[in-house]
Amino acid sequence: MSLRCEGMRHYRPADLARLTGVSAQTVRAYERLGFLPPAARSPGGHRRYGWRHRRALEVSRAAIAGYGWVPALDIMRAAHRGDSDAALALADARHARLDRERRELEATLGILRTLSEDRAAPRGAAPPPAPVRVGEAARGAGVRVSALHFWEGQGLLTPRRDERSGYRLYDAEQIRRLRVVTLLRRAGYDFPTIRAVIGELAAGDPRQALTAAEQRLAELAAASRRAAAATAALWGYVEEFAAIPGPQARPLAGEGEAT
Repeated sequence: MSLRCEGMRHYRPADLARLTGVSAQTVRAYERLGFLPPAARSPGGHRRYGWRHRRALEVSRAAIAGYGWVPALDIMRAAHRGDSDAALALADARHARLDRERRELEATLGILRTLSEDRAAPRGAAPPPAPVRVGEAARGAGVRVSALHFWEGQGLLTPRRDERSGYRLYDAEQIRRLRVVTLLRRAGYDFPTIRAVIGELAAGDPRQALTAAEQRLAELAAASRRAAAATAALWGYVEEFAAIPGPQARPLAGEGEAT
């Protein structure tokens, strides 16, 4: 069937479900949420989807895999209202987040590999950076201050206290430890395992943390591939439909009137 003929075809929810590998209930839910533009209705009130709905469903599934459920929904809603700039800006933000996490992870990996190789610090090296307060430490790790307090309560972090103000101070060693704890929590490790890893680090044996970091880096590479595929699908959809805002209780352009 040619694309022109395909573009004029109507689908029932069951038809669209069969073609895209989901259930008819999922198709209706996606429309209700905004992953799909509103469907035209037959005189009997039945949904009549078209080519744009099929493409939107395919792109939505790629977007969910590449960006996550909530960002994908925001992106598809923007695309349906004809705001391609907003849709692409949201996609850019997801790529930027992956890039930021990769950079942070590579910095942590560098530390762990240095510890693993047991290199001694060169003589005359620059002095360590000044300790920072809990807020700055949390921002640097990309987590909430409450997380640092909780991890301290779990014995994973041991910042010293300023003698005069009582503020927690995180020196270079505690910042390194914080990076490792953040990495392991994001990778899904439980607290007993993290305590064991912290113990290895304290003993100069970071192998388990290094393995976790390398595994997380591989996961990020896979996530980047999914995000790239999602953006490619989104751009194809934007090029095809950017000038056509989603319909408001009317048939889609080029798909004919419901009869």
